[in-house]
Amino acid sequence: MAKNPIILNKKVIAESSLFRIESLTLEFSNAQRRDYERLARGCPGGGAVLIVPMLDADTVLLSREYAAGVGRYELALPKGKIEAGEQILAAANRELKEEVGYGAKTLQHLKSISIAPSYLEHMTDIILATDLYEERLPGDEPEEIEVVPWKMDNLAELFSRGECTEARSIAALFLTREFLNHVDR
Repeated sequence: MAKNPIILNKKVIAESSLFRIESLTLEFSNAQRRDYERLARGCPGGGAVLIVPMLDADTVLLSREYAAGVGRYELALPKGKIEAGEQILAAANRELKEEVGYGAKTLQHLKSISIAPSYLEHMTDIILATDLYEERLPGDEPEEIEVVPWKMDNLAELFSRGECTEARSIAALFLTREFLNHVDR
């Protein structure tokens, strides 16, 4: 297995309320040096949760929210950042209550994923939420989020409609389906 390169220099080259861009100078084990830029963690909590809320054994709850990056409404799984000092499962349950109006009696960490590991320091923890109960917390969304129940055996139609394009949600839905199929055996 390759040895991690040595970080010779790291500095912040740009920062906004959402992003921090770092410049890195790395030296690899073969003495080659390269400069990289990456989007670094912007908050002390450092990370995000993406929740797969299962209303029942076959039905997942999706949310329809405006996605400014692509300029349209998207169907996706509820998600949010982990606040400083907050535990992953507590963050997942809070976001679930804020975005879809349910809490979960059972929360299970399925996997941590990255989106673009060459450029983003950010990780997302995928959490399976079951045994749901109604409870709403106020969130920071500018408008009420539409909650859309969707059958897990009909993911092909969901993706073909073009409303669900977020890679994290797609990956989480497939991971969850595989996990649930394995548990049922």
